[in-house]
Amino acid sequence: MLKLTYIEDGLHLERMTASLDVLIAQRVLLALRAGQKLYVEPGCAAFLLPADAPGLTHLELALKLDRSQSITVTPVDDAFVEVSLQGSWIAADADAHEGMFIAAFSDRAEFFVYKLWEVTQCNASSLAIGDGR
Repeated sequence: MLKLTYIEDGLHLERMTASLDVLIAQRVLLALRAGQKLYVEPGCAAFLLPADAPGLTHLELALKLDRSQSITVTPVDDAFVEVSLQGSWIAADADAHEGMFIAAFSDRAEFFVYKLWEVTQCNASSLAIGDGR
């Protein structure tokens, strides 16, 4: 399962071993015990990757073999593609900008999405350090 956490500073992606149902149930129970509101709904999340990201063709091939259409890769321009995921949005309320998006796919698809994210984040960090930021 993939977990995308949206926070004020940006987006963080993790690969989780727990099932989608278990994670949602745990989060609901935590909110109930803490006396907090919780909003859960089906939805779509998306993020950009460089069009020349190493391994992007592996993800596209895995998606063709999977045929679930729960993940799509769409060109945005010459420099970027958008990766869209179908899953569940979990937040404090319907209008929250911070929250958690979780989605389950085949192991192969999850692996390539996560690896692409990881590689591009390492490259972005290297560029920011090299730019003196």
